[in-house]
Amino acid sequence: MAAPVIRALGVLSGQARPVAAGSGPPVFPLPRPERAGDRFRRSTRECLLALAAVDAMLEDGKASRQAIAGDRTALLYVTAAAYSASNREFIERRGGVVHFAYTAPAVVSAEVAIEFGVTGAYSILIGGAPATLRAIDQAGRLLETGRCDRALVLAVEIFEECADLYARHRRLNRCPLVETAACLWLEAGEGELRFRSVRGAGPVAGPTPDRERLAAGPLADLREWLERAPRGPVELSGRWRGEYAELRWSAVRSHARGSAA
Repeated sequence: MAAPVIRALGVLSGQARPVAAGSGPPVFPLPRPERAGDRFRRSTRECLLALAAVDAMLEDGKASRQAIAGDRTALLYVTAAAYSASNREFIERRGGVVHFAYTAPAVVSAEVAIEFGVTGAYSILIGGAPATLRAIDQAGRLLETGRCDRALVLAVEIFEECADLYARHRRLNRCPLVETAACLWLEAGEGELRFRSVRGAGPVAGPTPDRERLAAGPLADLREWLERAPRGPVELSGRWRGEYAELRWSAVRSHARGSAA
């Protein structure tokens, strides 16, 4: 498949002093972003972080909001845990703002679509790092077939509100949980992109991470990769619940990156 190119990438990552989670792993949180306007007064923290990630992406690309508005922009949202806090509030009757818990994943992407006027192709993928790699692959296919002119791959993961629950999960108990919100802007390009996924009942191949960002991990890794080798090909990988996936990607930089829009 023809590889898309990167127009911009915004990543917000928890860097403050970690929050202790009892017997579980420490959590590096992201603060709740402040946003003007009455519409955001009751917004969930994951929604506000998603909006902030898109803002960071636009800043990275030196682009205006108008550059991503309209029906030629696709939005692919990925998460494994960002709706956990809303679901917990609902189940424990804490008076949260999400009244229908099964719609919680859609709330984040809907807020982004409304705020930035994104009305093109739309998809939500639930899962860890392999789901984000699959979203990049799907974005590339949308671009290659002309179904959009640009695609945004958005991933948000928060942990602080449910840190005690993650302490019960053996795999997540091995390394710190780092809250992360990231947005990747892709456009059609040349080169080659290859996505591969392997499923198995037991442990699968791939390195063990020293920190856990779940679905947001590949986008954080991509930023680090581009900082090390901005002109070279990219190799990303990740594991989640018996699946190992990898993405090999050439010609990832856009010549338009950094230009005003």
